[in-house]
Amino acid sequence: MTLRLALVLLTLFLSLSISADRPTNNCSGAWTASANPLTVESGMGVNIHFTDPKPGEIKMIAAAGFRWVRMDFKWDVTEREPGQYDFAPYDRLMSELDQNNIRALFILDYGHPLYGGWPPRSESARQAFARWAVAAAKHFSNRGVIWELYNEPNIKIFWPPRPNVDEYIALALGVGRAFRAEIPNEKLIGPAISGIQFSFLEACFKAGLLEYWSAVSVHPYRQTDPEAAANEYCVLRALIGRYRSVTSRDVISASSAPKEIPIISGEWGYSSVWRNMDEDWQGYLLSRQMLMNVANGIPISIWYDWQDDGADARDPEHHFGLVRNVYHAGGDPIYEPKPAYFAAKTFSEIFKGYQFEKRLVVGSKDDYVLVFAKGDDRRIAAWTNSSQPRRVVVPLNGSFALTKHNGEPGSTITADGSGVSIEISPAPVYLTSAK
Repeated sequence: MTLRLALVLLTLFLSLSISADRPTNNCSGAWTASANPLTVESGMGVNIHFTDPKPGEIKMIAAAGFRWVRMDFKWDVTEREPGQYDFAPYDRLMSELDQNNIRALFILDYGHPLYGGWPPRSESARQAFARWAVAAAKHFSNRGVIWELYNEPNIKIFWPPRPNVDEYIALALGVGRAFRAEIPNEKLIGPAISGIQFSFLEACFKAGLLEYWSAVSVHPYRQTDPEAAANEYCVLRALIGRYRSVTSRDVISASSAPKEIPIISGEWGYSSVWRNMDEDWQGYLLSRQMLMNVANGIPISIWYDWQDDGADARDPEHHFGLVRNVYHAGGDPIYEPKPAYFAAKTFSEIFKGYQFEKRLVVGSKDDYVLVFAKGDDRRIAAWTNSSQPRRVVVPLNGSFALTKHNGEPGSTITADGSGVSIEISPAPVYLTSAK
């Protein structure tokens, strides 16, 4: 069993195991715009695994519309001797990101052999971790970096030999207090857990971690439709509301005024070789995942992963990427795009500068018609969870150009007395005003 498949199966187990004690909340009904909506493209991100990109690589990421990258910021790589820090690899990466108008979400992880290994369990190790984290944030201060505290501490792969929420809380409180005392304007988020494990999250909130976090990050992996995460977000948002501090600040805004604490989808993707999956379906689900997150007030959505890890058709871990793993020096493109790359690029281009406005109730509960607004202009995304295509009528006036989720142009459709009639399927289509 591969690492990512194991993580996904564990996520499903966690979701099932906590259903009995999940906080209750009325989360039914149509999706609605958040109080402070952001433009669609401002929150698109992708996970990477390098500090030294190949020539043209960051440019290709930016060309798909990504405005964020998420990357491990490793303790043992940057503190080779006690108290001596070398952030040069990340300086090189940040230089490339700055040139392409991309911001960094760095994961403060993991353990260090100088301080007892993984995870930082002793008080002395936690203090050393906090000193290192503060030094890193100071080094990159005022660069728009978001600092995420650890990666998936609720599973034993990353918190061996078994997860311990109390140990994680002790680490998080130490780092949070150090940030508050020395670099209060830098953004710290957590806990970056696998799945949306409410028992782990509530323990963190009860311990007061929302006092120090600008956002709550989760990894909503699943092998089912992404729209199912909407109810989990709703329940989590209500749980945050019960515990949030009035002094917490929004992760995107520069304002220090009290804000709601948003949820970040910090890592989430679909392998194109999972059962009942292929590369085309991966592209469908990327589009729907991004659309669903935007429509549910998620300010940052990080797709896992940028690049395939290999070419073994039997290994799901090798096939989460938007591009294949062979680099073509001097080529155009330098990596061969998969359908999901074109899905991301089309999504960012169609909805650049637009904000989610509302979900229209058409057809059945399995049919999704989302309205995005930019001034007086409206654009539509439409799809269905049904395995069979179906026809719906969207209450619009005028003529509209239809574009498939991968950028392929469709027909021009003119409304009749009841609206615009379109066929929808699991692959989203987009409607824009015909010129």
